Amino acid sequence: MKKIGRLDRPDNNGSAQLFKNPLLEKLSRTHISVPISMFLVISIISFYYAVKLTDIGLGLGILIMLGGLLAFTLVEYVLHRFFFHMEPDSGVKDKIQYSIHGVHHDYPKDKDRLAMPPFVSALYTAIFYFVFTFLMGDLALYFLPGFLLGYAAYLFVHFAVHAFQPPKNFLKVLWVNHAVHHYKDPDAAFGVSSPLWDYIFGTAPKK
Repeated sequence: MKKIGRLDRPDNNGSAQLFKNPLLEKLSRTHISVPISMFLVISIISFYYAVKLTDIGLGLGILIMLGGLLAFTLVEYVLHRFFFHMEPDSGVKDKIQYSIHGVHHDYPKDKDRLAMPPFVSALYTAIFYFVFTFLMGDLALYFLPGFLLGYAAYLFVHFAVHAFQPPKNFLKVLWVNHAVHHYKDPDAAFGVSSPLWDYIFGTAPKK
């Protein structure tokens, strides 16, 4: 089993100090509502400009948004599996991997580190916008809201599975899968907001 944290108890309830500088340490934390609100607001603004400034029909625009949502679930899976869980075969990689994700596996109940800090989220959003615009032109104004809504949904689900008891409905599978990923097999169940790509790529938890 791959070890991506540094503690012997992955259910530790505490919190790690990543930086000695108190300002950097504070900036490494965020309340989950901040990035979610940011993505929702940017999505609304982008959708507004898509409707007002482009000749793209609303029906097609909605389909493009759904495409953006689906694309996010794939990006989420790929980043989680291959970047967040990369093999730390050097000191630099070890520091990056631990700061980005290993610390979360050591302290999965630390609610202040369930999302990237706001300035990192803002940088991601700007990069997404310019890349999507370069690739799609005006279509990006519809694609970006779908993608960011997927990101917001991922953050909400990730927070919920760590903060609340599993519901007694079809959403329970998300809680179970993420618990398997944290406490039984870190090489399985990389999809947080959706198990779709785990089934497609063969990393779904074994029953």
